[in-house]
Amino acid sequence: MANRIYGALVTALSLVVLLLGTDAAAKDKNYDNPTIVKPNVFTTSKSGRFGGTSVDYKTVAGDTFIYAKDGKKIATFFSYQYIKEDVEDPRTRPVTFIFNGGPGSASMWLHMGVFGPKRVVIPSDPADDGAPPYTIIDNPETILDVTDLVFIDPIGTGLSRTLDEENPRNHWGVMEDAKSVAAFIRQWVENNNRWNSPKFVAGESYGTVRAAVLADILTNDHNIGLNGIMLISAVLDYQNSRIQDGGIMSYVSFLPSYAATAWYHNKLPNKPANLEAFLQEVRDFAAGDYAKALIAGNRLSAADEAALIDKLHSYTGLKKSYLKASNMRVHVRRFFKELLRDEGKVVGRLDSRYLGVEPDSVGERYSGDPYAYASGNAFTVAINDHLHNFMKVKFGSRRYNTSARAEKYWKWNWNIWGKNGVPNGGRFINVIPYLGKAMRRNSDMHVLVTSGYYDFATPFFGAENALAEKDIVADRVHYTYYEAGHMMYVHEPSRLKFLTDIRSFIEAYDKQ
Repeated sequence: MANRIYGALVTALSLVVLLLGTDAAAKDKNYDNPTIVKPNVFTTSKSGRFGGTSVDYKTVAGDTFIYAKDGKKIATFFSYQYIKEDVEDPRTRPVTFIFNGGPGSASMWLHMGVFGPKRVVIPSDPADDGAPPYTIIDNPETILDVTDLVFIDPIGTGLSRTLDEENPRNHWGVMEDAKSVAAFIRQWVENNNRWNSPKFVAGESYGTVRAAVLADILTNDHNIGLNGIMLISAVLDYQNSRIQDGGIMSYVSFLPSYAATAWYHNKLPNKPANLEAFLQEVRDFAAGDYAKALIAGNRLSAADEAALIDKLHSYTGLKKSYLKASNMRVHVRRFFKELLRDEGKVVGRLDSRYLGVEPDSVGERYSGDPYAYASGNAFTVAINDHLHNFMKVKFGSRRYNTSARAEKYWKWNWNIWGKNGVPNGGRFINVIPYLGKAMRRNSDMHVLVTSGYYDFATPFFGAENALAEKDIVADRVHYTYYEAGHMMYVHEPSRLKFLTDIRSFIEAYDKQ
């Protein structure tokens, strides 16, 4: 009895402390937010040749305020726009809204890597981008001939910030972020009188989560329908792309990516000549015999286990002894180290074509992603150079954030189920229901899914499995694949194919 009373007192006191702490935090409104009386806007006139067509266009870089229900401005999205001039009726010109992922990433990767009128050159083969100066060149293959482009930096990224006493965490979360970006799109459409323009959204990585939820919010809350969504390196149902204890689908979804990587690095016992045919065979095995074996667990016979390990060895190049010791469940972060352990090398997560050398070969996991530390510098330098010198932006007191994680109050809310939440904070989320609702309520909306074979952040079979769920209108989903990784456009042949695929998608569904 005494212990129960003591426990109750501790619980009550803890609750009081928690409530007091919450109240104190609520009263702390010193969010280091800027006070901006009117939007800062920087405009230039340019001309270029895109998709074989001469285009006169203007660049517009600047603030777009979004507002609370009482009309008070609460945040500014600092976006980057490329708008074709001398259009007979701008209201019918397609416009594409573009963002990256993270969560918490600025749009500089898609901006300076593939979609902007200028792009930074980094090695097409998997190699380090080195030190500056980096080469920034014209990007004649981009899609400015068929659509205006609006690059969105979510709150806390780039130069986008909350204003005055607005808490930035009101914009940091799966639902919070999508509502915030939707408010920006609604305000941009209103400010620029583009209500009747065909509208497309292109999101990369976590940006595909945003795009799925955004499509639903735009439809329901703003009556804005989308003509198309481009899901670049898609992650939509996290059980297919994040290893979790007791989970099965992640192992199934990663297996074809293991096979593609082993094929690329010549680690297969009998390497097939045709990659695509080989990966289809692995897909069939992963969704069939392999999935059944994982479900069987300790009910699997020794003979069946031995046969499956032989097959997994032929598909992954991993040693049979390793596959048996891991119970045929290879954690993706272990794979990075294990595939080329005998050579003292590790493969990249974002692009497994990239290799790294580490101090030893005995560890279970690598110390860093070889792709991440081989490519990041060039993009950061390029976006800052581009904004200063091409778009003529004057930053003032604001600093360009490549990631909102640099912000003092950064914390992401993964909960999409309301106040009660779910175990693990909702991290293993599934936004397929939102995308499905948007597709069913808009019979013209199509989805393009672009995937790199060598991407372990968002495995291509994981995207396929998610989009096979019953919520989705399957005949309006289109797939394209590239022999590259997460950012397939850093590989020159893939970049050219990617832009051709994107242009064809927009031209097919702009409904002019």
